[in-house]
Amino acid sequence: MERRVVITAESLITPIGHGKKDIVRSLLNGVSGVKPLKTDNLLSGYIKSKVFGSIDYPMEYDFKRSHRKTMGPVAYYACQAVKEVLEKAGLDQEFISSGRLGVAFGSTHGSPTVQRNIYKNFFSGSSDQFSQVSAVDYLKSMVHTTAVNITKMFGITGRVISSSTACTTSSQSVGFGYEMIKYGLQDAMICGGADEYDTTTVAVFDNLLACSTAYNDTPHLTPRPFEARRDGLVVGEAGGAVLLEEYGRAKKRGADILGEIIGFSCNNNGGDLILPNTRGITETIRSGLENAGINSGDVDFISAHATGTKMGDVIESQAIYNIFGGDPPVSGLKSYMGHTMGACGVIETVITLYMMEMGFIAPTLHLDEIDRRCAMIRHVTEFQETGVRTALVQNFAFGGVNTCLILKKI
Repeated sequence: MERRVVITAESLITPIGHGKKDIVRSLLNGVSGVKPLKTDNLLSGYIKSKVFGSIDYPMEYDFKRSHRKTMGPVAYYACQAVKEVLEKAGLDQEFISSGRLGVAFGSTHGSPTVQRNIYKNFFSGSSDQFSQVSAVDYLKSMVHTTAVNITKMFGITGRVISSSTACTTSSQSVGFGYEMIKYGLQDAMICGGADEYDTTTVAVFDNLLACSTAYNDTPHLTPRPFEARRDGLVVGEAGGAVLLEEYGRAKKRGADILGEIIGFSCNNNGGDLILPNTRGITETIRSGLENAGINSGDVDFISAHATGTKMGDVIESQAIYNIFGGDPPVSGLKSYMGHTMGACGVIETVITLYMMEMGFIAPTLHLDEIDRRCAMIRHVTEFQETGVRTALVQNFAFGGVNTCLILKKI
């Protein structure tokens, strides 16, 4: 029997704030978290894009040394977000370690900061340098480092899924967690994603001519999703987590219910590994609606992937129009903080829940002149006080991976 799945706790660490209060304040005031790219000794001197969605406020961690020793920066974000989620949820340790709570969590690369030092020492040609590679460096840098450090720190013994699909990493994590509970394989799932500050990721997109470069002197004015003068994405760092639970269990224990996940879909374009695909995205949305058992007219708001790339925004607009026509309202939340890569899906899911709870829709920042090729859909250009009952969150990734999550207010 299929079961209902609800979200009962959340935590976000983002370029526009740590936690609900700070993030909502940034949304209400149109605050950008995009800052100048930090200079490092690896690639920053060669990168044309000089902007980054940065976490520039202090973070305090009280993790035990036995936990810290296997953690790179990305795992710190992940474990802190999960720590806050578990504190909010009030789950007892007996359940946490029962095998009925699982983890679906990932990142794009693991920890590039640690990987960089490993490779530097490996290829130095010096035995002294080689000896500086720690026995736990692989545990810090491996692609599933976030998921397993979470299980270690909190004693979680259930299922482990560690998606690593770039921009769809955490939306897949939430979706796969939803399916684990819906079909009875787990009673609860910790889901999310994180990515750390990393110039190598900027360099990859910069080399593909996909990064914003025209606003290097005014970083707070980019990215500009759907806008006529957009010139590319902005890479960012962040971490976020949610707790999913089976509805009956959550109600019985008196948990706060932030919203319900009623649908999820994930597919692949089956072709180009870089450019998004109108047909693939359209089919993902269609499948998500079918999975949720609703019609396109039931959706009150769309959180678009909206990276600010020249072709990506056009293709996404076409796919939205194919299903919804000129409704419902659409916003691109990356305009506030850049593209937080493996964390973006869970961040956009949680921010959508905030807006549903508080009765507003945050506009896409910097949308002064809508690109005519994107103008067929209903863009939110000004703050709106409005009720949202059902929302769709969509994300797309290199490799042709597409996801769609559908949320409902309870």
